[in-house]
Amino acid sequence: MKVISYNLRKHRAAGELAALVDAHAVDVLCLQECDTRDIPEEISGLRLAEATQRNRLGLAVYYRENTFRAVEVRAIALKKSLHDYVLKPAEERMLGVRLRDIDDGHEIIVASFHAAPLTALNSLRRHQIRTALAELQNLGPGLPALMVGDYNYPVFKENLGQAVRDQGYELTLSDSRTYTRYRFFRGHYDFATSIGFDIAHIRTLPQGLSDHLPILITATASATATTQPTGAA
Repeated sequence: MKVISYNLRKHRAAGELAALVDAHAVDVLCLQECDTRDIPEEISGLRLAEATQRNRLGLAVYYRENTFRAVEVRAIALKKSLHDYVLKPAEERMLGVRLRDIDDGHEIIVASFHAAPLTALNSLRRHQIRTALAELQNLGPGLPALMVGDYNYPVFKENLGQAVRDQGYELTLSDSRTYTRYRFFRGHYDFATSIGFDIAHIRTLPQGLSDHLPILITATASATATTQPTGAA
C-alpha cells in the first residue's frame, strides 16, 4: 500500500494532488491544511472518505475506490494549545478511516494527523499524539493502524519515540527533512506512527507550493493476528 501525506499550506498546493497520485500510484491520500469547502469528491481514482467540518482549513482522507471500501470514519478534537484558543485554527486534529480491502476482506485504519504548532510545548503534542493513537484503536480494536501527517516535532524525537513505543506503536521518519521554510526550524516534521504494519520505507518527495514536502509511505499490513496496543493514553 502506498500512502501520501501532505500539508498543503493553507490549500496552496491543492493543484498538485492529481499529479502526485498518478505519479506514485497512491492508494491513500492524507491531507492537512486543506480547504474543506474546496476539495473534490474524487482525485485520479481516489474517493474522498471524509473531511473535517468545524473549520475551513482541516484534514481530509482519500482512498482508492477499486481497492477499498470506507467502513467508518472518525474526526477527533484533541487537547488545545494557547495558539488554538487565541487564533482558533482547526479543532479536529485527527481524522481516522477504517478501510476494508475489497478482495480479501481484511480491514485497516489510516489516519491524517496535524499536531499543535511550534508555539505549543512538546509535552502537549505528545499528549495529542497519545490520545490520537488510542482513538484509532477505538475505531477498530486490534486492527493495523497507520497515522501520518504533520507532527510539528522537529527536535527531541527520542522522547516522542519512547512515548509512541510505550503504546505499542512504532515511529518512522522519512529519508530526508520535510520542512524548509524557516532556516532554524528545518527538519523532519511529517512522519508516521504505526501498529501492525511493516513500513518498507518513507520517502520525502520534491517540494511544491507548500512549505512542507509531501512524504510517500510504502507499507504492508502484517499477516499476523490482530494487534493490541500495550498502553493507554
